[in-house]
Amino acid sequence: MRAEKHRLRWRSRRSPPVRQHGKVEKLILVIGNKNYSSWSLRPWLLLRQAGIAFDEVRIPLYVAGSKERILEHSPSGKVPALIDGDIRVWDSLAIGEYVAERFPAARLWPQDQAARALARAVSAEMHAGFADLRRHMSMNCRKTFPGKGRTPEVELDIQRIVSIWQSCRETYGDKGPFLFGHFSIADAMYAPVVIRFATYEVALPPAARAYADVVCNLPAMQAWLAAAREEQETIPQLEPYG
Repeated sequence: MRAEKHRLRWRSRRSPPVRQHGKVEKLILVIGNKNYSSWSLRPWLLLRQAGIAFDEVRIPLYVAGSKERILEHSPSGKVPALIDGDIRVWDSLAIGEYVAERFPAARLWPQDQAARALARAVSAEMHAGFADLRRHMSMNCRKTFPGKGRTPEVELDIQRIVSIWQSCRETYGDKGPFLFGHFSIADAMYAPVVIRFATYEVALPPAARAYADVVCNLPAMQAWLAAAREEQETIPQLEPYG
């Protein structure tokens, strides 16, 4: 796979959004380190995959002044945060919901009611759950840790995620290559897991492997990975395996 070259687009953190004829020219997405920030990846990938223009503000995490810089954009003091004029949204899933409403033509939720309900459920499950997977298999785009972090609790998380992927693909596979056919918020929510499974070399059954490969090969995902590998920062507390 050839990684797409990616250049970060910066905007002064104190500058207001550029406006033309009373409208915001572009959204602004505030993110953390691409190597580590799984929450930042979700809305970034969603916007890129949907073809929605935005400017990026990247704030390295856990360094002097980073909390203060984030607070200038996000009242929670956490990333990601989306800025759309006077509107600020500071949670990955909430950003997804906002973008889906703001850009309905992007079809970021399934159009069918039953599929949409399921997509929301599995997205919320990812948002709120899988704590052991997060704790023992943190996202790292630059390294591989084969077999690390595989506690019994993590194995249960992996089994549940694989079950979700396979069930969605069995039901909606005839509509396209993603969980619900068309790329949706659900795919963005599970994108960091795709990276984790690659980093920790988790063996997957055929349907789950095919889905993970589709997500990994997205040009937007390749752009994120390429930028992550170019980052120079190391966050020791997020490098449990050296």
